[in-house]
Amino acid sequence: MASKKHKQRTYARNRILTRRGNFTSAETDGQYLLKLVLVVLLGTFWLKFQQPFAFINIPVAGIPVGMLFGLLLVGYREKSQFDRKIWYAILILVTIISYFVPAGIVI
Repeated sequence: MASKKHKQRTYARNRILTRRGNFTSAETDGQYLLKLVLVVLLGTFWLKFQQPFAFINIPVAGIPVGMLFGLLLVGYREKSQFDRKIWYAILILVTIISYFVPAGIVI
């Protein structure tokens, strides 16, 4: 008799997708909302200068300190690549919008 090779079992607690193809989420709505508020606040934090200076002949009016810190934080905390992409998109979008709004610390 030929012996059958058994597939390695993937237990439900280790799955990202259910058997029907839906994503499983271990975080609550409150955790998601807290992450969203934190990412938006980090995106609005700029270090702006009263007089822009030239860096390699490019005028620099501010540095997005919150975005830089947010990129590191999201990359460290989120395990799923899909979730990281969503948080990165929100962070970059809020950072670009907040550049034109008078938000941040002016030096």
